[in-house]
Amino acid sequence: MHVFVTGASGWIGSATVDELLAAGHEVVGLARSDASAAAIEAKGARVRRGDLDDLDAIRQGAESADAVIHLANKHDFDNPAVSNRAERAAVQTIADALSGSGRPFLLASGLAFPAPGGPLTEEDRSPAHGPDSPRGGSENLALEYADRGVNTVSVRYAATVHGDGDHGFVAALVAIARARGVAGYVGDGANRWPAVHLSDAARVTRLGLEKAPAGTVLHAVGEQGVPTREMAEAIGRGLGLPAASIAPQDAAEHFGWISRFYALDVHATSARTQELLGWTPSGPSLIQDLDAGYYFRT
Repeated sequence: MHVFVTGASGWIGSATVDELLAAGHEVVGLARSDASAAAIEAKGARVRRGDLDDLDAIRQGAESADAVIHLANKHDFDNPAVSNRAERAAVQTIADALSGSGRPFLLASGLAFPAPGGPLTEEDRSPAHGPDSPRGGSENLALEYADRGVNTVSVRYAATVHGDGDHGFVAALVAIARARGVAGYVGDGANRWPAVHLSDAARVTRLGLEKAPAGTVLHAVGEQGVPTREMAEAIGRGLGLPAASIAPQDAAEHFGWISRFYALDVHATSARTQELLGWTPSGPSLIQDLDAGYYFRT
């Protein structure tokens, strides 16, 4: 397939492009800078210049492709409304471009909401609706197009997609621990984060493109939930710092923007995804990656 990928030079996107090319797909990646374009071309993919605000470039990329994988996000945590509205506009543009075509449209979603009474499953619906909600309610918006001739598939990535080179949430926690002199966790640290290795996340994305029917929700989850205390203890080992509890009322001041996520208790299963795609997570665990030392290079 000719696959148009937004976020093609990003953390998950770069690994996904490698996975797609290895499987024989043709890839065109959206690039907003010369550096991103060079990185995409170096992999053997083609480039379409543009960014998340360039809806014409996104529309043209979607219209000319056999399938679209949307992984780009502004990740503006200081002004989330900007990210949410941009995400919704991009998803709306792609879905409209593919409407009635039956072509696959995979979009990135997240697992930042707890499910009452048990682990979050693929059957649990996202509570985010409307442009002012997290990710602009893009998952629910896109899934509406499954009844409009779009093979929509939402891929909910674990809160931590980890591996060598990760510059996301775990890297941010390491930086905070280094600056504060302590590897912190909120309260008793029993709250959990689901995790998945980058290689497994990329494989779920490619298999979802090839196998998942319209309206499917996939969970890119390798570990249902890693207790944040265990994460902090591993960060402490890596930095030679103590791990310590941060009172909930002090979490925002200590952790900054990441506190709103780090204090959540989210655990999620990928059992249905594994059965549907014939996928078994095989990458290292989050704690194994932390103990490997990747996150502590200076």
